[in-house]
Amino acid sequence: VRSVLGGFREVTGTPIAPGMKALFQVEVKLTAQYGFSLDILQIDASYTLGELERERRMTIDRLTKEGLLTKNKQLEMPVVAQRIAVISSSGAAGYGDFVHQLSRNSAGYLFQHELFETLVQGDGAPSSIMTALKAIVKRRDDFDVVVVIRGGGSKIDLHCFDSYEVASAIAWMKLPVITGIGHERDESVTDMVAHTKCK
Repeated sequence: VRSVLGGFREVTGTPIAPGMKALFQVEVKLTAQYGFSLDILQIDASYTLGELERERRMTIDRLTKEGLLTKNKQLEMPVVAQRIAVISSSGAAGYGDFVHQLSRNSAGYLFQHELFETLVQGDGAPSSIMTALKAIVKRRDDFDVVVVIRGGGSKIDLHCFDSYEVASAIAWMKLPVITGIGHERDESVTDMVAHTKCK
């Protein structure tokens, strides 16, 4: 079992977890002593990654048809956005880096930022991010921009940022949204609908 799970993690970059769609090769046995048993021989990691890509493509197509891919980009970005609503996890390295950069900016600007704590991976992440977005909408006049931060991770770890609900909510935000999600090579659907994508 360990080698099967290890192989899945090696390909996907993450362990198998609740909510994932997976394709298994199994062996069913019937013995007099133990009755029926089912042994997992292999997990097809490419199926899981392919299913995530299929869902992502459907989300992009839907947002395109609804005219939402460029909606947030049409908002005017403040010359200096000093009041920042941050959507992230307080324990995320990316959040720590962001705060450090704000406090040590070379121009000497003073920034006010407020963290809207969220999950940034897993099944509960999309609803957690949605809760944060709704809280920011209620206080829209308190902020100049919204920043969404998540450090690097596997495609599966970043999958919550491909959620239609999250991307749609960001597209409809009345504040410009800046994203800093994953590594520079990563591009989530949330990055695509945001006003500005940063590394």
